[in-house]
Amino acid sequence: MQRTINMLSRATSVKGQGVGSAYEEQVSLVQNNLKDMYKVEINQVKFADIRHYHTINLEFFLTIPFTKIKSSTVGYVHFLPETLESSIKLPRFAKKVFYKYVISFYKSMDYLITVNPYFIDKLVAYGINREKITYIPNYVSSKRFYKIDKKSKNSIRKKYHVDSKKFVVLCVGQLQTRKGVADFIEVAKMLPDIEFVWAGGFSFKKISDGYSQIKKLTENPPSNVKFLGIVPREEMNEVYNMADIMFLPSYEELFPMTVLESANCKLPILLRDIELYKGILEGYYLKGKNNLEFKNEIEKLSQDQIYYNKASQMAHECSKYYSEENVAKMWRAYYNKIYKRGLKKTWRKRNEN
Repeated sequence: MQRTINMLSRATSVKGQGVGSAYEEQVSLVQNNLKDMYKVEINQVKFADIRHYHTINLEFFLTIPFTKIKSSTVGYVHFLPETLESSIKLPRFAKKVFYKYVISFYKSMDYLITVNPYFIDKLVAYGINREKITYIPNYVSSKRFYKIDKKSKNSIRKKYHVDSKKFVVLCVGQLQTRKGVADFIEVAKMLPDIEFVWAGGFSFKKISDGYSQIKKLTENPPSNVKFLGIVPREEMNEVYNMADIMFLPSYEELFPMTVLESANCKLPILLRDIELYKGILEGYYLKGKNNLEFKNEIEKLSQDQIYYNKASQMAHECSKYYSEENVAKMWRAYYNKIYKRGLKKTWRKRNEN
């Protein structure tokens, strides 16, 4: 008998954010790999064996008490109050209310999934039982993101008005202070002979953190810096393949989908040296602590082919580790566990009555 998973999400209503990409990939993963056991439904207002909440919309929150009568609830942790602090700007009162709501939503779930083990202790610090939290990494399909041939790469560069002979550094992400936009530009100034391209925009418009300052920077960038704005996800494989490396100077992340997308395209990955990458990406990327170190790494990658090839192989190993097969096994085991616990809970309730 097929079991049902109701996926609840409004993530795709905001373009250009990683939560939407993660949601699409995870739904596709389950539909393609677990269809022998689970039927996936989307945003249905009815009972299911498992209701998996990908976003924390109020319309979903209000259904939880009713849902728990017959369904097990699973919540995705894509952010915490401290990560929102550096993503969006809200009035103090609204912020206090919203942050309290975020934690209340998580606490209302039977189980939680976090994409980075670094955040388990932080969730526990908010009073959430450690036993209900599980780490399962993000995943990106190799059918959506993959390396293409050099001829196609040159035609893509022509499409985006990027010099085919230049070494191209790409960053993909929302335009927010925490993403390191100012650092990206400063590093570009140090390397005037290298092209720097940023794909992404203000997904949350004027409430994006640093909106005014970043808007000024993007309206008058150095001659070797190009901002593409929000690019539809179905076109992003082209954008990755147009580049020579992926450079994300972000100060704060959970598990960037852009890293996995880059890895699938075998792009060397350069990230800021921050603690939360160590448990999920160690050995798969190059790192820098400041703009000078970023500049030196990019310069070496552009001049040393052996070093470049080694970094490309590191990225490729990342894509193999976070493969569809490996991550699908994690989800199969997890959903089976949740389903069995749900049966035991129902059995106990029937016996009590």
